[in-house]
Amino acid sequence: MAVAWNEQRVQLGEVKLRLWRGGPKDHEARPVLVLHHDIGTPDRLPFYDALAEKFDVIVPNHPGFGEPERPNWMRHPRDIAALYQWLLADLGVERAGLIGLGFGGWVAAEMAALAPRDFHRLVLVGAMGVKPPEGNIFDQAIVSYIDYARASFHDQAAFARIFGDVSTDQLVAWDLCREMSFRIAWKPYMYSQTLPHLLGGVRAPALIVWGDDDKIVPYSAGQAYARALREARLEMVRNAGHCVDMEQPEALARLVIPFIEQN
Repeated sequence: MAVAWNEQRVQLGEVKLRLWRGGPKDHEARPVLVLHHDIGTPDRLPFYDALAEKFDVIVPNHPGFGEPERPNWMRHPRDIAALYQWLLADLGVERAGLIGLGFGGWVAAEMAALAPRDFHRLVLVGAMGVKPPEGNIFDQAIVSYIDYARASFHDQAAFARIFGDVSTDQLVAWDLCREMSFRIAWKPYMYSQTLPHLLGGVRAPALIVWGDDDKIVPYSAGQAYARALREARLEMVRNAGHCVDMEQPEALARLVIPFIEQN
């Protein structure tokens, strides 16, 4: 099926947001908002393409992540969540599917908690945002940018397939991502003390997905999300690290697409 992608720039107050939007050319498709990792995202990934064969896929670039211009007022992932609610309102999007990857999973969970009835389905993949009952979220401050990105993969060949010979531009982008992460998610590091108490109101059925070799966010965090949400299913993807979407895109798509297609 033909998939058309286009880049858009949207102004939300003083925030300039860049996003990619893609989907089938031949019919109206269900909207799906995809929120990327704290290391940013390539503009195109096979997982995004698989989604866009079925859905109207919107992939915004988190403000300040990988781009030098950032909103200095942002202090919490909930600020990004509120901004994306504004984005969906301006785009005229209703009852979207919501997919959050890693740090983007935290933002997605905040969005669902802020608007419990607004979303069709919620998918959290290796999501940050809750304190793991066992283990700790990997502290990126103690390693280099590239080593943190590498730690997100089970198989280093998959890392090389996505990022190749890491360029200076990519290192600069990771530097900007790290700076923004510390600005909005430092104390406590990468989780919210209040979010777990708000998840019980979310009406959207949820799919929680974890890589079996996630070195960044312990599996116990996925179990905590599954317990906190009123209707949640927890799935494991084999031979995958934290970036399941980049490392095992076909396996993830096989879980996610049928789930979002449900009425």
